[in-house]
Amino acid sequence: MRKSLIAGLAIAGVAVGAIAYADNHISDAQKEAAVKARKAHMTLYAFNLGTLGAMAKEEMPYDAAAATAAADTIATLAQLPQSGYWLPGTDNQSMEKTRALPAIWADGSDVGTKAGDLVTAATAMQSAAAMDLDSLKAAMGPLGASCGGCHKNFRQPDE
Repeated sequence: MRKSLIAGLAIAGVAVGAIAYADNHISDAQKEAAVKARKAHMTLYAFNLGTLGAMAKEEMPYDAAAATAAADTIATLAQLPQSGYWLPGTDNQSMEKTRALPAIWADGSDVGTKAGDLVTAATAMQSAAAMDLDSLKAAMGPLGASCGGCHKNFRQPDE
């Protein structure tokens, strides 16, 4: 047991060292590109949420095809691999033009759970959006809450 504990600690040390090494060897250009990519990803979320939100608020007529397209896009975005643009050292204390808080990368961060919540809510919206306006409205609460759950803990508020 002691050997496995020592081996486990050694592996953990190597992993922490590798993360620190990787963070120190990510170029500024790579970091800037990562922030740009994730901002684009968030812009696509916002655009499609805007369509669903306008329908839910009855600011625009309910259109099952448009709602389904927006919901499908959100679900696809939520499931895309994103690790390439959530690089260590791309938080708002390490660089400008980002609102990502360092808490994303902190030990014990539940950002992965929050991302899973978004996938669940986005998948539910896919089914609801095609049904009818009342179903879309009902699915907006959980979808909005999943977005807010991440933003509250991991994004600097608007100034």
